[in-house]
Amino acid sequence: MLKTPLNEFHRQHGGRMVNFAGWEMPVVFTGILEEHQYTRQHWTMFDVSHMGRVEFRGPGAAALLQKLVTRNVDKLAVGQCGYSHICREDGGILDDLIVSRYDDYFLVVCNASNREKLLGWFDRQRAGFDVQIKDRTFETAMVALQGPDTFDALAKLLPISLEGLKRYHFRCGTVMGVEASIARSGYTGEEGVEITMPANLAMMAVNVLFERAEQMGRPLKPAGLGARDTLRLEAAMPLYGHELTEDWDPITAGQTWCVDLTKNFIGQPALKRIAEEGPKRQIVGFEVSGPRIARQGYPVLAEGRPVGFVTSGVQAPSVQKNIAMGMVDAAHAAPGTTVEIDLRGTKTEAKIVPLPFYKRPAKK
Repeated sequence: MLKTPLNEFHRQHGGRMVNFAGWEMPVVFTGILEEHQYTRQHWTMFDVSHMGRVEFRGPGAAALLQKLVTRNVDKLAVGQCGYSHICREDGGILDDLIVSRYDDYFLVVCNASNREKLLGWFDRQRAGFDVQIKDRTFETAMVALQGPDTFDALAKLLPISLEGLKRYHFRCGTVMGVEASIARSGYTGEEGVEITMPANLAMMAVNVLFERAEQMGRPLKPAGLGARDTLRLEAAMPLYGHELTEDWDPITAGQTWCVDLTKNFIGQPALKRIAEEGPKRQIVGFEVSGPRIARQGYPVLAEGRPVGFVTSGVQAPSVQKNIAMGMVDAAHAAPGTTVEIDLRGTKTEAKIVPLPFYKRPAKK
């Protein structure tokens, strides 16, 4: 298995390690519920170094990315990042990713499970473009600091000012002697940042950050993949392999907002047709009756007939409800619709509800 630069840190802090997309990653430290709540109430650190980081340089970099991704990258200013999808010709989703525009290059952050697939896809699509593509995954580390304490704490801990930093924008500078970029982004539904730094300095930087946070009276705690999943699901953020796959398109997945149909890109004709005709299926949210969790793949029924399936489910700590997301036929996708979910032979009532399930409280 591959290891992130923070593997030893996780072991020192009691992380229970598992194989995730070929990487040895911490699924939990002290407990999923505790880590979930601490993120919602204070701040935690997630190691996201396993995610792919691929650099596009050269005169043709922007043009190639315009061809590859659903978002209009020409509209990204330097210091701005944008969530996007990358699709096959038929609109099937190869991955969801973040594209960031630096002074003289672009950085694409993709899912760990899709990195090698995408590197091959990039190579096949680059003909005719003056571009250099470099996989920087193993040269860098990436951590997500998430929770309502993040910005107040970092204002006292970092020499880089985050004042006025807008969501999905980033700044570069030196943090504790380490060259880093800090983006206002995340995957929890909370305020937070994602910091990218050189791999060989990550362990030192993280240890110093934890020590100084403790000394300041704003303890930072590590969190694992388990809490990351419950947090993202409450916020209705899609997970590749669950709400996003090659089997359907961004519009069906409810991600039309990251698709610019006015530009040409791979899959645009197919997506334009789906948008004009309306998707036949949709990703929706469920509130599920009873305590049993609706797992991925469980059938969704209407009047005893299959109309869809569950993509993700969890007992949601922040909203105190049994929630799930899933794909259903468009005729059954309206909020308020009552369906049943087949929980391994037991049919349980569920109601389709608007997404997200959780929104962070407004600042007072």
